[in-house]
Amino acid sequence: MGAVLMSIKWLPLVLFCTLAFGAHAAVDLVKVDKSKRRMYLIENGEVVKEFRIALGANPKGHKQEEGDNRTPEGEYTLDYIIEDSAFYRSVHISYPDAIDRIEAHRRGVSPGGDIKIHGLKNGETRPAQFIQSFDWTNGCIAISNEEMDEFIELVKMGTPILIEW
Repeated sequence: MGAVLMSIKWLPLVLFCTLAFGAHAAVDLVKVDKSKRRMYLIENGEVVKEFRIALGANPKGHKQEEGDNRTPEGEYTLDYIIEDSAFYRSVHISYPDAIDRIEAHRRGVSPGGDIKIHGLKNGETRPAQFIQSFDWTNGCIAISNEEMDEFIELVKMGTPILIEW
């Protein structure tokens, strides 16, 4: 019985430590609203985190082909983390999917690819707040470096991403 009382005595401390240090959102959807320049991390239908984003230089509409500077629209998956790229940390998005490839083939163009959520370009010296005040990517979704660290901590690879205008 002493062991049971000892366990009960420590329960509040264990719960506090779990909540304060070990628990984080179980994000089950990342939603991007291109028109509002916002990305939402969603858990069980509730927004648990919101980020201000920058998009491709030609953001309106679905990506049609390589080099159009558009950010794709639709349902994709967050594939994998890239630690070594031209940008501070990246998460790859599963664009193009089969439909994107078929449509691009029908039009005789490359659908493009290499679409990511990423931080700022390596070596960028201007403040993140300034950089994020305009659309500057080639079709990716950009957040600040600090936000990228937080994003990778909160979102598991394999999580769906919905990108809408």
